[in-house]
Amino acid sequence: MNYTYVLLSERDGRFFAGSTIDLRARFREHTAGRVRSTASRAPLVLIYYEACVNLEDARRRERFLKTGKGKRYLNNRLAAYLSGIRRNELERH
Repeated sequence: MNYTYVLLSERDGRFFAGSTIDLRARFREHTAGRVRSTASRAPLVLIYYEACVNLEDARRRERFLKTGKGKRYLNNRLAAYLSGIRRNELERH
């Protein structure tokens, strides 16, 4: 199985989209700081993933999620989750 996944940086609140054949191992690499593009953005939370039979399809989906339309899709798809996070951030003093 091939996966497209989205991580949320708790540091800056931004998304990171990627694709992999082993989601658990790749997430461990991200949280351990071994991925250059997310090492400075820790802590990270896995907030979304999709499974694809074909690696090409997973990579195509990753590219879509990195576009403006893809980010709007994620914001709409995860609206309840993201509103709860953002509300908690506003309440902290």
